[in-house]
Amino acid sequence: MKTFCGRANPTTGALDWVEESEEYDYHQEIARSCYADMLHDKDRNEKYYQGIRAAVSRVKARGERVVVLDIGTGTGLLSMMAVTAGADYCYAIEVFKPMAQAATCIVERNGFSDKIKVINKHSTEVTVGPDGDMQERANILVTELFDTELIGEGALPSYEHAHMHLVQADCEAVPHRATVYAQLVESDMLWKWSQLQPIEVDGNKLLPPPAVVKCAGAPSVCDIQLSQVPPESFTPLGPICTMFRVDFSKPVSSAAQSYTAQFKAQTSGRAQVVLSWWDIDMDPDGNIVCTMAPSWNYSDPHTYPWRDHWMQSVYFLPAEENVSEGEELNLIVSHDDYSLWYSLTHSEQNDVKVAPFRPCCTCQAHLVWTRPRFGELNDEQRTESYVNALRSVNSVCLSVSDGSLLPIFAHLLGSKKVFSLESSGMAKQKPLKLLNGCVYLVYLYIYSDLIFFTLQISVLMGEPYFSTSLLPWHSLFFWYCRTAVAQLLHPSATILPRAATLYIIAVEFQDLWRIRAACGTCEGFDVSPMDEMIQRSLDYRESLEAEPHPLWEYPCRALTKPRPVLTFDFTQCVPEHKNSNLNIVRGHCHGVALWMEYQLTEDITVSMGLTKPVREEGACEWNPHRKQGVFFFRSVRETSGDGREDLSYNLTFDPHTGDIKMNFSVTEP
Repeated sequence: MKTFCGRANPTTGALDWVEESEEYDYHQEIARSCYADMLHDKDRNEKYYQGIRAAVSRVKARGERVVVLDIGTGTGLLSMMAVTAGADYCYAIEVFKPMAQAATCIVERNGFSDKIKVINKHSTEVTVGPDGDMQERANILVTELFDTELIGEGALPSYEHAHMHLVQADCEAVPHRATVYAQLVESDMLWKWSQLQPIEVDGNKLLPPPAVVKCAGAPSVCDIQLSQVPPESFTPLGPICTMFRVDFSKPVSSAAQSYTAQFKAQTSGRAQVVLSWWDIDMDPDGNIVCTMAPSWNYSDPHTYPWRDHWMQSVYFLPAEENVSEGEELNLIVSHDDYSLWYSLTHSEQNDVKVAPFRPCCTCQAHLVWTRPRFGELNDEQRTESYVNALRSVNSVCLSVSDGSLLPIFAHLLGSKKVFSLESSGMAKQKPLKLLNGCVYLVYLYIYSDLIFFTLQISVLMGEPYFSTSLLPWHSLFFWYCRTAVAQLLHPSATILPRAATLYIIAVEFQDLWRIRAACGTCEGFDVSPMDEMIQRSLDYRESLEAEPHPLWEYPCRALTKPRPVLTFDFTQCVPEHKNSNLNIVRGHCHGVALWMEYQLTEDITVSMGLTKPVREEGACEWNPHRKQGVFFFRSVRETSGDGREDLSYNLTFDPHTGDIKMNFSVTEP
């Protein structure tokens, strides 16, 4: 059955009514899942297998029948490992129905149906007894309920319930324990993702409002590939601290708790950021360890096992604090049942109580601006480009961007009146009140609100940035806004940016390809039904579309030169589609990266993708503040680089829907 659904179009700003199958959301969730990434994580799989073998051996040594409970079974991989290791029976619990169906198929294909029962329920709904889902309590508890923050997927409540209702009192657990580590650092690069910094504009120093400075910031963790943050971009102020451990073989509490690590400051500096990760011991003796430590914490970084389903965490302290070398410090981590947060006290503040609730944003700026957006607004080079482009601006200006500082820049550069059209009413609350009373602001959800606007606009400007944008071309919403306010523009009005260009480049990813690659077999088990399920969902629609990724976190090698494929002249209406070829060099072509570049003036361009020319060996440097589009090929194409292969592409822009239809292929002429 199909239904009409209203979907906000991020490019046109319209509410589109489209006919969707009732299975659309189901297919989208599967297509964008990270199951393939987990199964490609060989380090994780091997460590789990070793831990499961050891746990089964310990239970058998006690002369007991081995009954395993696998919570969050996914494909059923860990259950099949348990049976292969000698378990007598395994209950595999999976709450996501499509995945439970895939697990049932995988278990059957591998010949384990008589020893593995897949239960499609949340673990807290599972019953034990003669008429229950489980006939008896398990004596081995196997789980993979972790996220980058360790507890963000509800691991603590799930363990708490399992120990109370589903497993025996002396059960074995795989993993046996988890340990959370943290390091206090000073990092201007990372701190700029949390707090708005003072901005210089032609000798005028813009200071953020006191409410923003005093705000504790966004409460959620910032999870990133910390291995891509250069060690020279931060200064450790203390050692790597063991913050707390959780023993999963014993009853676990989900109640809020706090833990303190005491240490002496290694150097003087500004305490700003806490870098954190965890590891899991698969056995009680800690001989089988799977660690999430970043590559620069390895003695040999080349042995670092890449994974995207578990990364590292960055936490921002509620306020920047000065510390002195040798000073006694207390780093405090607190958690509720789903999240962690950090605070810092000095030795003389031992009596300071830790807030029982995690800090939250009180200034509203952190609700309007994402962390990459904070970094973008604090980018001095980017600010300089916009300021230089605005130097000729005067008279009446209208800014079209969300939570932008361009109206303030324009005022400081001499504009008589500056207005701002925002798509979010929240944006007017705090961030733009840097110069209270100096900037005239108009906030708008509906274009018709401008019917009472009588001034002619001499300059229409935008970054452009919109909070609803996911893919690079979604920022073409600026173009649709420009069309909507056309009657308000002076005949000789300046449009800034005057044009945008969509670029593409074929790439070979170092690791990111794993999230879309088929698994086939994993640790000797056939998991191809999962591959087939994901491919069916991708073919439903997603395989024909690009997806957003922050490519600065994912190293890749360019296999072609950057190529402009679509140019959008904001004084015109419809761009032409392009159909052409691009010579490709030797490598494994995983897909195509796409991004926008905005031409502010004749000689000032701002790139949302590559920030520097591609180096001779193909290395790429990407804008860290915006996500780029990635179009993954269905299969990897190995290219010789002898000139016989071309990247063929066809991209067409539909101005009515704002969609870009794309087709890529590697062909031999």
